[in-house]
Amino acid sequence: MSAVIQILRAYDYFYFSLLAMFISFLPVYLSAQGFSATQIGAVIGTGAFIGILSQPLWGFISDKGKTIKKVLILMLAISVVVGTLLFRSSGFFTLYLLAGLMYFFYLPTDPLTESLNYQLAQKEKVSFGAVRTFGAIGYATTSLMAGYIASAFGITILGWMYLAFGLLTVLLAWRLPDVPTVSKPVAFSSLAAFFKHSRAVRFFIVVLLMALPHRMNDIFLGVYIQSIGGTTGQVGLAWFISAASEALFFAWSARFLRSGRELNLIIIAAGLYALRYIATALAPGPEWVAFLQLLQGVTFVIFYTAAIQYLYGIIPEEWKSTGQMVLAVLFFGVSGIVGSFVGGWIFDTFGGASLYNVMAVLSVIGLIAGGVMFRKKGVEAGQI
Repeated sequence: MSAVIQILRAYDYFYFSLLAMFISFLPVYLSAQGFSATQIGAVIGTGAFIGILSQPLWGFISDKGKTIKKVLILMLAISVVVGTLLFRSSGFFTLYLLAGLMYFFYLPTDPLTESLNYQLAQKEKVSFGAVRTFGAIGYATTSLMAGYIASAFGITILGWMYLAFGLLTVLLAWRLPDVPTVSKPVAFSSLAAFFKHSRAVRFFIVVLLMALPHRMNDIFLGVYIQSIGGTTGQVGLAWFISAASEALFFAWSARFLRSGRELNLIIIAAGLYALRYIATALAPGPEWVAFLQLLQGVTFVIFYTAAIQYLYGIIPEEWKSTGQMVLAVLFFGVSGIVGSFVGGWIFDTFGGASLYNVMAVLSVIGLIAGGVMFRKKGVEAGQI
């Protein structure tokens, strides 16, 4: 195996380790600093909005400079400094500002990293999965490790961990070859035409209904575990189980994903999501919540892979990039903003178990909407 692929695998491991510390433990860190669930939701919701705005900006800079590597290194270097300060700071306004900067500089590195992975894997004639698996391993193992280390030495140890992992990530990125940018801007006229079709609109309504509770779980899982007596180590265990389950089911996805069965799988995933959230609300202790994350693969992977394949099946070739962009913005952007603010308010007002019950209700509504789509499938075949 080439030296480039070995370096790329190591880069992926440490890059997604950083992502694990930021995504998995930011809500837990904010809670430890005295933030309410509403305030945590405000920080993450605002950050998600900043991330939606900053991704096209950094994509434009990368396109103009005709480089992914240099822009990526700049963003990572700034993120390492900001992230280290974030996990060593206290005070609402300081943390609010630092979190906003992280969403501006760090989150947009994800699509650049995936583009780097894909192009270098093709150039070196290895599969994308053979590279990307090391990112999943990094996310899972670092979630587990960070949780137990934070339990042993205090939550602020995450700052030094972030610095160490971040410096290794930047060093490895520096040793990788550059690749050209391949992004193609989406025209507003294309978006307008895309949303004229009722089947596409109904599909994205289902996506939003399913994405809202999914993102609420991402944001408040650690806070909920601690609210029912769990430790930071159990939070890390929950994220480890979730990431491992996701990686396993992504590897198996080709076995159960068949053309023409996408809506069936979306409906099944919606039902399983509802059962997962009800079980979480009724869980007798934090260890039960942690082990319920085994269902992450059954729910998210089945739903998301089926949704992508269904989308590609109902739209023409020239709209595939537009559809993919809208799907990503809804699932990871809009739902994150709404889920953060609304989820935080529900958590503070009615409690964590009530939040998970609301999430189950949203999943059931998504299941019903998916059933309506299934019934209309034959009638509208060929319209898009």
